[in-house]
Order: sequence, then C-alpha cells, then structure tokens
Amino acid sequence: MAYRIDNRLPRRVYAHASPLSQGGTSLFEGGAITTRNVEQFVSEEAVVRRARQELTEAGFTVLVGGRATINIAGPPEAYQSYFDTVLVTDEREVIQPGAVDMRRTRTFLDTARADRPGFISTEGLPAAQFLEGVALEQPATTLRGGAGPRPEVPYWHLSTDQVAEHLGARAVHEHEIKGSGVRLTMVDTGWEDHPWFAEAGLSGTVVLGPGTADKEIDEDGHGTSESANAFAVAPGIDFTMVKALETDLLGAFITAADQDPPPQIISMSLEYHRKTRLEALDPVLEAAVSLAVQANIVVVCAAGNGHYAFPAQHPQVIAAGGVYRNKDGRLEASNYASAFTSAFYKNPVRTVPDVCGLVGMRPDATYIMLPTPRGSTIDQDQSRRAADGTTPGDGWAVLSGTSAAAPQVAGACALLLEIDPTLSPEEVLGLLKETAHRVDHGWSNWDTGGRSARDGAAGAGLLRADDAVKLLLSRTG
Repeated sequence: MAYRIDNRLPRRVYAHASPLSQGGTSLFEGGAITTRNVEQFVSEEAVVRRARQELTEAGFTVLVGGRATINIAGPPEAYQSYFDTVLVTDEREVIQPGAVDMRRTRTFLDTARADRPGFISTEGLPAAQFLEGVALEQPATTLRGGAGPRPEVPYWHLSTDQVAEHLGARAVHEHEIKGSGVRLTMVDTGWEDHPWFAEAGLSGTVVLGPGTADKEIDEDGHGTSESANAFAVAPGIDFTMVKALETDLLGAFITAADQDPPPQIISMSLEYHRKTRLEALDPVLEAAVSLAVQANIVVVCAAGNGHYAFPAQHPQVIAAGGVYRNKDGRLEASNYASAFTSAFYKNPVRTVPDVCGLVGMRPDATYIMLPTPRGSTIDQDQSRRAADGTTPGDGWAVLSGTSAAAPQVAGACALLLEIDPTLSPEEVLGLLKETAHRVDHGWSNWDTGGRSARDGAAGAGLLRADDAVKLLLSRTG
C-alpha cells in the first residue's frame, strides 16, 4: 500500500526510466550532458526493448520511448512494489505563475531513501540488469504574466502587430520572409483555434503529449495565448502544439522532438526551477535537449520570471529573457524577467539570458493583448487577479512574462531558417546575438539577484529580426 501524507500521492505517477547507457556510465552520474557526450548515455536497442517489456509486465504504461530514457506512468503501488521503495511527498514553496511577488506550495514526489531528489535506485534489484535508475517527474511552471471583439483597455499596452514592429519582424514580412514552411513546435498547455487566428489566416496542429486529452481544448489558455507571439513574428510557420501535462513536461518535450518530420524549432515556456541543486530528472532532460540539438533542432526556452529556469540554463538552449519598451520607445531590462549565472555549467560559465523578447514589468507583466480561449484559466485570472481591463470569458488577456519572449525569439529563428534551413542552432543564436539591440538601462528580477542591464540583465539585448535577416543575407549572397 502506498505511503501517503495527507493523501497527497497522486493516483498516477509519471517518471523516466533510464536503460543501461552504452558508454558504461549511468546517465545519473555523467555530469553535464551536451551534444559533446550525449551519445555515451543512449542505450542499445536490445536493452531498450527488454526494459520496455519488463516495465510493461510490471504494470507500468510505457508512454514515450526515447534513445536515452523511457517515459512511464503507473500507480504509486507499482513503483513501490517493483522498485522496493517508498514514495513520499514534499511540499515546496515555489513562485506562483504570473505573480512574482507571491508564493505557493506545490507537491513534489520523492522516495524515502533518495540520495538525490526524485531518484529511484535500481541497485540490488533485478531491474538493475537493464535499468540504471528512474527519475520521478516534478511539477512544471508556466512562465506567464499574470473571443469576442478585442476589448479596449484604459492603459498603454502592445498589440501583436506592435510586437512584430518593435522586434523588426514587420520590415522582414514586407520582403515576403515570414518563416514560411518552417516547422515550429511549442510545448505548452494546448492550442485552441481562436477566431483571431482564423481571421488572420493562421492555423496549427495539436499533438497530445503523455497523459493529456482533448486536442481541441486548452483548459489553461497559456499555450494558445503565447503562440500568438510566435505567429506575430513569423506568420508563415508550420505550427504544431504538443499539449503538455505539467506533471510530465519532459515526456511532452520528447514527444515534440520525436515528430516525423522533426521540428526545426522547439519553443518551451514551461520550466523547472533549479538554483543550487540538481535533481534526478535533470540529466534526463539534459540528454533529451542534447539529442534534439544534435538533430539540428533549435531549442528556445523561457529564462524565467524570477525563476532559475531549467532547461534554459543548458548551454545549447537559446534562453529568452525580457526587455520592456515604454510608450516613448525607451528600452530597459524587464524587472519581471530572470537573469543569472548558472550554478551547474561553469566551463564555460553559463549566463542567462542569451537574447530578449518584449516583456512587461512588475508586478504582473500586464503588457501584450493576446487571444485566449474563452473561460480558460488565464482568461479569468488576468481579468480578476491582475485586473487587466478585460472581462472573464471575453477571450482576451493582457499578459507577457518570458513565456511571451520565448515564442517571439522562436519566431525570429524561423525567419532565419526560411532563408537558410541548413543553419545550425549555434549559428542561429550567433546571428540573433550579433544583431540584438543593446540595452543599457534597467534591472532584472530581484529574485535572481537583480542584475543591471550593463551586467547582463538583458543578455545581448532585444532581438532585431530585420538586422539578423540582413546579416544572414549578406553572408549568403
């Protein structure tokens, strides 16, 4: 029987099992994982087949099978019986999505004897013949700020057209460069065909990530809203949304990377918070990101809203931070967005962010008018808690956060890849950083140290899609 604290153990637990790595060193003991060493941690096909079979026979559901890990789900009792362990819950304080000055607790899963948070050891068990360990999934956080006609609100804010203009994308569109045909996949809460998309001639496809249901519904609204930022910058993209369960975000990321044909860009605005310690899930996520980049997929992740966001810290991810442009055109680092030095990647030192999109300011980053599903969580929360001037159920919300910056940056990547699909992720980042508009004013979120703009609060600066495209065209002739 499962050990329960106040009956908080969920009925269905998600995790990632790692079959024996072909390099002989466990995925969980390999240190930092990038494209330079990720092949050591993939598994031989025979080992993966046996692991899948054994786990299925033990009562687990195999959801997604990557080259390095197997995403599984099952009741707590199955984990405790098969792995001879005890699952417990741990209440941790986290930054509440969309409210950087507020905190709440979330329930994280662990084992009673774990030497690393969220880790299930197979040492001394029959499973050790084919598994080197299991990482329990953890709650992810959406990095947002707090469908009738678009409402008028009594304060200055940006439209999606202004987002395109201020990032230099509109000038690129005038030359018929719109990211046409570039496969951009978002990993988020879902996507609904809001009238705003239809009126603009925009469309997308929804793929269900592990544990999700209802392709036509985005209950939270985050994915639908933030996708408008990607379309604003690159309206020609071949858009896919992988609907993610917040308790199996990594499974959704693996699903996104394993599409056929594969995406050229993955944008993710959900994150795990990692400040000073690594957890069992992290090397699994490192391997998944590294394999995606190795396959020439550009991975763009939100830097955080006071969070030490992971996988934005990974050195081969493009970390999207925030810059605020006021009504007079003055630029400053957003005090809502994160900026920090990673505690885990030190050779070379990894600083976040790399480049920035447009993000509002404290307390709620109420900044960009975006379409959202009628009655969704965001549709209601932004009108009631953030008092954004919209009404519950009208299908609109004014918000931002680095959740907006990530798809904006991903859209700029699509413009570049339309011109030259052979660009590597490193080359794409280089173009964005080299042409970004430097920002010398403002401070980043105090929850990540409150860096000044001159000390990296905005990374290379605010992205300029037009200048990046010009630079690429000058090099390609």
